[in-house]
Amino acid sequence: MDIIAEFVKILELKRYSKQTINSYKGHLLMVKTHFNDRTFKQITDKELFEYIYHLVNTKGISASYQRQIVGSLKLFYKEIHNRSIPFEYLKVTQRENKLPVVLSKKEAVLIIENTNNLKHKAILSVIYSAGLRIGELIELKKTDIDSERMLIHVRGAKGKKDRYTVLSKKVLELLREYYKEYKPIVYLFEGQKGGKYSAESTSQFFKRALKKSTINKSATLHTLRHSFATHLLEEGISIAHIQKLLGHSNISTTLIYTHIAKDTLINIKSPLDTF
Repeated sequence: MDIIAEFVKILELKRYSKQTINSYKGHLLMVKTHFNDRTFKQITDKELFEYIYHLVNTKGISASYQRQIVGSLKLFYKEIHNRSIPFEYLKVTQRENKLPVVLSKKEAVLIIENTNNLKHKAILSVIYSAGLRIGELIELKKTDIDSERMLIHVRGAKGKKDRYTVLSKKVLELLREYYKEYKPIVYLFEGQKGGKYSAESTSQFFKRALKKSTINKSATLHTLRHSFATHLLEEGISIAHIQKLLGHSNISTTLIYTHIAKDTLINIKSPLDTF
């Protein structure tokens, strides 16, 4: 059996999420390519250090991405080769304090409106209106839409936790229109040949809609989720409620939106204006 496939099976038995498994698998494939298909056992600790150093200083990867790579390699070598890699010096000791990019409501709606395909429009509308991660969106099934309670059931999200989030009235109308045309069988959004819709395809048509909207921001699909949280906070929804809707296990993660929300800054006057 391929050694990466063997590792994937171990992760599945340990009940890691599909998103995490795919992420770890991708990191290992990158390492395999970088070392010209040498066996993982042959790669030394020093070479692994140089590889990550190259990613940080040449490729300019983020601190969070560095953490993911270090974590995946450490777990891989422990489970497959019973080898402990001294990765302590490769860990990021300080977290980056970058604030997420956020769209205005007008910009979010503009991106959705610049998506001509009905399925694409429905996908972006659900992500923004419910604050979903792309991995959560593609896992949604038809039965997860509760039109009576106006809720969306998000199952097995990050941390293997279920939660409920809001179902927009406008989105429900759009989904009914979408159902009639596309007739999904199991998943809410399915590919042309059935099964779950592709996260990569979603990212691609989002980029096209963003470009068509001529919005000069470094936005990604995840920006729609950040915008959802920020807009709720601006409308007076408590940070505790937003934490539940987003599925954050720690409220400190949700508190970042207090640094972005307009209402927390709107009443602050510049000292030059009060002179």
